Amino acid sequence: MNTRRKSAPEKAWTDPIATWHQTFEAGVDPMGVFMPLLHAQLAWLVHPQELGQKIAESAGHFTALGWHTWRRLVGLPSEDVERPHPDDKRFADPIWSESATWDIVKEWYLAMTHRIQDMLYETPGLSGREARRAAFWWRKWLNAIAPTNFFLTNPVAMRRAFETRGESLLRGWKNFLEDLAAGTIRMTRPEDFQVGVNLATTAGKIVFRNALFELIHYRPLKEVVYATPMLIVPPWINKYYVLDLTPQKSLVRYLLEQGFDVYMISWKNPQASDRELGFDDYLRDGIGEAARVVRAISLSPTLHVTGYCLGGAALATWLAWANRRNEAVAASATFFTTLVDYHKPGDIEVFLDEGSIRYLERMMALRGYLDGKEMAAAFRLLRSNSLIWHYVVHGYLYGESPPPFDVLYWNMDTTRMPARMHAWYLRNFYLANKLIRKDAIVIDGTPIDLSWVTQPIYAVAAVDDHIAPWKEAFRLARHVNGPVRFVLSSSGHVLGIVNPPVTPPKREFWVASAARHEDAEEWLERAEHRPGSWWEDWTSWLATLSAPPAAPRLDSEEYPALDDAPGAYVLAR
Repeated sequence: MNTRRKSAPEKAWTDPIATWHQTFEAGVDPMGVFMPLLHAQLAWLVHPQELGQKIAESAGHFTALGWHTWRRLVGLPSEDVERPHPDDKRFADPIWSESATWDIVKEWYLAMTHRIQDMLYETPGLSGREARRAAFWWRKWLNAIAPTNFFLTNPVAMRRAFETRGESLLRGWKNFLEDLAAGTIRMTRPEDFQVGVNLATTAGKIVFRNALFELIHYRPLKEVVYATPMLIVPPWINKYYVLDLTPQKSLVRYLLEQGFDVYMISWKNPQASDRELGFDDYLRDGIGEAARVVRAISLSPTLHVTGYCLGGAALATWLAWANRRNEAVAASATFFTTLVDYHKPGDIEVFLDEGSIRYLERMMALRGYLDGKEMAAAFRLLRSNSLIWHYVVHGYLYGESPPPFDVLYWNMDTTRMPARMHAWYLRNFYLANKLIRKDAIVIDGTPIDLSWVTQPIYAVAAVDDHIAPWKEAFRLARHVNGPVRFVLSSSGHVLGIVNPPVTPPKREFWVASAARHEDAEEWLERAEHRPGSWWEDWTSWLATLSAPPAAPRLDSEEYPALDDAPGAYVLAR
């Protein structure tokens, strides 16, 4: 009791200070670029003992690097003191190791980068989140000043300019002007692809359309199909056709070839007039309405549902909502790279705190939406070396045109987010992590509790996913009551899912049931490792939960075909 009486006045005094501090930072640095760096510097200054220890450690390292530098300069053999990380391809050309001059440039740059990053991650007295944010933004600046990014400190660029008699620089200047006109650093050429022509070509019909989505019913490739249809819910943060790229990469076509009856939601790209669309609209008039139409056309009492990324989070919410309302119509649920627990959502957390969300809310209030180009730029910044500076170097310094790459074209084909829905999603999922808290969210009058999700679940995560880290995606198993079959695929957020079977196998995966009580590492120790694509395992799992094959119903009098796939909504920019 005494403790409680003493803590009350302390809270009264500290809360206004914390509020003022947050308000000040949100005003001067809404995206948290500079303030975490300032906090880290101040933290080191008030911990002189730890700072002295770090300086001593760094001095020993730089002494060794200085000795290595001298030996290289006089032509003596010497082992590298500083090496790039295995995934750092910037210094892959042999000249960065064979030439003493360029080896020295490379190693001093890497030494500075690695030491600064290590110190920021180990900042005493700073929260883990704040330390990660400080390290992230310093890493962006250090990536930007890498010697590979400038002509006079990039020996490969100078060699190419000499070999081509300056032609590479002229091509690079042309690429720069084209990117400047496009307003972005292009990862592939837009003219190389056209939706409905060489992307999203699987045949189908638009069988339903409302203000939120078009529903595509794909033409079956078998005379009989499993009587339990499949509804796929893509994220509205991107367009659906990542799951129907070229015929060789199309997950949709693969499902059709295995005898499934497939429907796809194609979300409308919202305008300013859609600013008041909310998350409940996307569940009730989006997923719920699509499920109703699929059942009406197929005459099936149940259906399989699949959600990808944000579409998966929405699908989990809808399942809990529908099950609690005694409207359980899903025979199974599949989740691709989906988070329901946002405690550690990956690198994206550097953009998300109270100040940054307030800033986004003000910006969206003016427009009515969040522009997809801004969101795409944020995601590219998470992997700036591979998604920004790689294209700067190869496009501007080497004079190379970006090669045709369907996934990158899809990534550049951005969509907008309605203001009300996106603000609600960021606050309730990312900031407050309410989806895993029983009854903390209410959708259309119904409290959401993920324990109401009792359907069999197939969940896929990816090893190198920086948007939905696989260990966090694994936590889905802790919050649902249905049996979970969990798959860990090689590659990342997109290529871990767009993973067709090929011979010989290019990728691999791990698979096993997931128990509520175990963590990700425990699961991985007992999971079965398999070469190849998890698509085959998934369709076998779906087949065991499907009604026997029957002749497909393509449309109905109530829902006649309105248009050919891919429809109109996916083409809107």
